[in-house]
Amino acid sequence: MTNLAKMIDHTALKADTTKAQIEALCAEAKEYNFASVCVNPTWVKTAAELLKDTGVDICTVIGFPLGANTPETKAFETHDAINNGATEVDMVINVAALKAGDDELVERDIRAVVEAAKGKALTKVIFETCLLTKEEIERACRLSVQAGADFVKTSTGFSTGGATVEDIALMRKAVGPNVGVKASGGVRSLADAQAMIAAGATRIGASSGVSIIKGETSTSTY
Repeated sequence: MTNLAKMIDHTALKADTTKAQIEALCAEAKEYNFASVCVNPTWVKTAAELLKDTGVDICTVIGFPLGANTPETKAFETHDAINNGATEVDMVINVAALKAGDDELVERDIRAVVEAAKGKALTKVIFETCLLTKEEIERACRLSVQAGADFVKTSTGFSTGGATVEDIALMRKAVGPNVGVKASGGVRSLADAQAMIAAGATRIGASSGVSIIKGETSTSTY
């Protein structure tokens, strides 16, 4: 399961996540050699210290979970997270702007984070696909590629739904072979992860990473 583990962002993003839970998350990430831990910005420095020299990346979230911050705020968040040790940033797009057809704002929003992270951290763009039509998902993919993002990502795990195989397949087709696709939200078992990978996902975001590797099914919502 080593190769699968390196496709998983081991995640803890709930508002009530404690330091002890972050320490446990990092210990599991080190034991199973996950691709990264994905934590809220307040825990980035802690995670970076715990996982120094382990090969596990430090992922955090920007404009999370609503995406309704300004591009300037998201850029500041990105700089701050990188200064604290983040090596990957997952930013939420301005969903309302996308739905209103304001592509200029959406692309500027994404580009602000991409430029802040350039040369220092990977950028993943969260769409919140459960709120979008197929056309809007395709448009979000195009804007992400134009803005220079490294990955597109389905969901925050905090809205009305998570990743689906259909959305992953649509996103993979829209971005082509050279941009990563991350499935997040509701990936709770090995079968779920394998289905997402078969559809085109190259990264899985889940709080159920250990269960996935063990072939068990988690009851977690993320």
